[in-house]
Amino acid sequence: MAKVLTVIGARPQFIKASAVSRAMANSNILDEVILHTGQHFDAKMSQIFFDEMGIPKPAYNLNINNVSHAAMTAAMMTGIEQVVLDERPDYVLVYGDTNSTLAGALVAAKLHIPVIHVEAGLRSGNMNMPEEVNRILTDRISSLLFCTSQHGVDNLNKEGFDQFDSQVVAVGDVMMDSALYYGKAVLDKHFDYPEQFILLTMHRAENTDNPQRLESLVRAINRVSNTLPVVVPLHPRTQAVMDKCALAFSANVNVVSPVGYLEMLWLIQRALFVMTDSGGLQKDAYYFQKYCLTLRDETEWVELVKHGCNLLTGTDTQAVVATANLLLNKQWDDNIPQDIYGNGRASTSLVKIMENHSLKQNRNP
Repeated sequence: MAKVLTVIGARPQFIKASAVSRAMANSNILDEVILHTGQHFDAKMSQIFFDEMGIPKPAYNLNINNVSHAAMTAAMMTGIEQVVLDERPDYVLVYGDTNSTLAGALVAAKLHIPVIHVEAGLRSGNMNMPEEVNRILTDRISSLLFCTSQHGVDNLNKEGFDQFDSQVVAVGDVMMDSALYYGKAVLDKHFDYPEQFILLTMHRAENTDNPQRLESLVRAINRVSNTLPVVVPLHPRTQAVMDKCALAFSANVNVVSPVGYLEMLWLIQRALFVMTDSGGLQKDAYYFQKYCLTLRDETEWVELVKHGCNLLTGTDTQAVVATANLLLNKQWDDNIPQDIYGNGRASTSLVKIMENHSLKQNRNP
């Protein structure tokens, strides 16, 4: 069997891993070992996802968190390298664009182990985002690159990947697999929220680390909440920055602690629409036919903007409020295609490709 070392460390990666690990568990060719870097370590940002979604318990947990980007990536590389040397995997699989992603990919590349990058080919065009740097570097040193759509493949081809010794495939979005799989499971659950509400998440550093942008957003959200309650599962880091800047939400903003994946799916399905600076939530909103107001100046998910279900506002107060008012009475456009990111079976597709790659490698050592 081919051993796959999967490196995860952040909330979105746990969600993606739940689908791919489930598909790998049914393989007679692939044997998965999971390493958790500890990047997200709070129980409500980490352990709850393993409990709710049945993700196999990590064989390793490095418990690396709460340090600078450089210190975190370096410590992760040191820890991952030791695990790789001990386990001697045939592949290292990484997801998305976090420090855990880059650390795992760099270690594997330097030890001449093929890197599998799930959610490859994304580009925002903003090199000030650490995620953009991570994803570009990870793509370049990967052997198998699985894209969520043809747009990701096109991005990589523009960068010359059709000339590189790598395999690039549009398999769809494994996040869609998870959203559809678990979305049905929460339909009959009950949580104590307003009957009608707007769902908001806000955590991206470009917003929370900039006092002017953060103040503008808080002002806009407070104004929007005068029309309809806003529910905010607030990231602890965002709360800390708001406290430091003496910013507060108004009474109509329902601030709650971070929620698990199942509760988040429940919230998405019942929200009037979504406001976020998250990458994953933009797609989750689309999967459940909810419009998304994105609190950023650009997005990787350009397909959603193209089809009019994702509206970019940046952080300007007037723009946010005006767009939110527009969405209050906007019905979902049935002309928006539902297969932009595949058919909900991306995990099965990529595992088959991994199996074929492994068999080919064994035939040609």
